[in-house]
Formats: sequence, C-alpha cells, structure tokens
Amino acid sequence: MNQYTLRNTYSFEGYGLHTGKKVCARLLPAPADTGIVFIRTDLGGLKVPALASNVHSTRRSTQLAVGRAKVGTVEHVLSALTGMGVDNAYVELDNVEMPILDGSARLYAEVIAADGTQDQGVPRKWVELKKEIIVRNEKKGSWIKLTPAGEPGIELTIDFPSKVLGKQTVTFVKGDSYLESVAPCRTFCFLHEIMPQLMLGLIKGGDINNAIVIVDKPVSRWRTRRMSRILHKNVPEVLQPGFLAEGGLRFPDECARHKLLDIIGDLRLCGGIPNFRIEAYKAGHRLNTSAAREVLKNL
Repeated sequence: MNQYTLRNTYSFEGYGLHTGKKVCARLLPAPADTGIVFIRTDLGGLKVPALASNVHSTRRSTQLAVGRAKVGTVEHVLSALTGMGVDNAYVELDNVEMPILDGSARLYAEVIAADGTQDQGVPRKWVELKKEIIVRNEKKGSWIKLTPAGEPGIELTIDFPSKVLGKQTVTFVKGDSYLESVAPCRTFCFLHEIMPQLMLGLIKGGDINNAIVIVDKPVSRWRTRRMSRILHKNVPEVLQPGFLAEGGLRFPDECARHKLLDIIGDLRLCGGIPNFRIEAYKAGHRLNTSAAREVLKNL
C-alpha cells in the first residue's frame, strides 16, 4: 500500500474546548514521508511534529509542544487523519488549541471523504511491532496491550462506577467504517466534574453542543440554574439521571466509541499508521501517549 495525503486544503473555525479561545485551523496536503505536522501560524510558522516525544500535557486532552509552540487537543484531528488513511498532512492553526467543533472528528472526516485522498506513489511505512508492549496504571487498574499482528484492530473497554454509563466494550477492525462508526462520537464528562474542571482553567469552550454531559443522580432546579449562570450557557433543568447531549446520543455506546476515537488519535503519535493489535481497558490520554512513547522506543 502507498502513502496518501489530502487532495485539497480544508478550513475550520471554532473555539478551543479548554481555552475557550477562537481559532482558525487548516488541513493541507504534505509531501511523502512528512507524517503529520502542526504549524502555529501565529508564531511565525513554528512546527510541532505529531510524535509522542513532543507530548507536553495529557490533562483531559493531549497537548504537544516544541519550544514555545504548543498545540492542544490534537487527538481528534489526528484520529480523523488516521481513520481516513492519511499518511502525510500539515495542520495549521493560529492559536494554542485546535477547535473542538461538535466534540467529535466527524467534520474533519467528512471533508476528507468527500474528496478522497491522493496516492503519493511511495510505499507506506507502517508502524509495526516485533514484540508485545503492555503499559499499566496500577492505581487506576487501567492497561493497554499492543500485540504484533498482520493487520490493525482495536478492542477497547470503558468501566465507570456509574449506573448511567458503566461498562461498555467496542471494537474496530479492518473493514469497519471509521467515518460512520467512530468519527461522529463526541467527547463526554460527568456533571459533577464540571465545576472542578472550570476551577482548573479547563473546558472554557465546552457546552452541550460539543460534549455529552452524564448526569449520575437527580439534580435540583436550583443547581442547574446555577450551572447556567456559571457557564453562561443554558443548562436544561434535569431532574433524573441520564445523558445531556444535543440531539440525544448518536450511538447507545457513543462514550466508548469516543474513547476509541481518542486512542486512534493518540497512538498516531507513534510516528505513523499502526499495524498492530490494540487492547485497552479504562485507557485515557496519559496511558495512550505512554503506549505511543513505548512504541517509538521499540521501533
């Protein structure tokens, strides 16, 4: 199989999920063997290659940095490029964080699918393993296992102590449609996490138009009204446990599918498109990027 890049340039405008800052981003074709490279146009074109060695932070998203050039919430666009089979691309942005858009990778994937990708006539350099790699977080009981295989495949399980969300397992194997089954799945958080995250300076650009909010227990009208004032957004008056999401859930297991979206994006930081089996239990950005870093070490 050959390497592929984008056929055209695509522009997106929005706000960063955590910074709340307005940002304009563009996806552009790149030469063979470039990989994925972020470019901060507001910093004179400083480049940040999409590599695990450049991971700067994994607090609720994946942030890369090279020198003073930082790029936040990169996992969704990296997931879309990988899921749509793009080996090489430039990602320009004029601020510190990629736009959250609708909280998924759908808009990125749709424009790529509409035009197709461009064959660059150079063989793809798959990222392959010679031995099994396991990374763990003993405290959280989470783990990721990467196994040499003839073709890529993922099995991922989330397991939350929540009667609303709980445990879900999803798979993604050769022949499955990334565009249809993974790209539309939105990021999520629990209602009780919102205030602590705001106090940490996070989710300033988040609302129910770009995230699923999980309500674990009955909520008073007073509390939802207070949340509306704090967020400067309309939070519906929810009295019973369930999901707050614009238009409802897109899949019954949308939250697990979003974690699948995330791990595809984070493991792109191993330097190319993976060609190995991935098994993950309760994985997040820190564990995902640790696994990508281990792959880089073992190449």
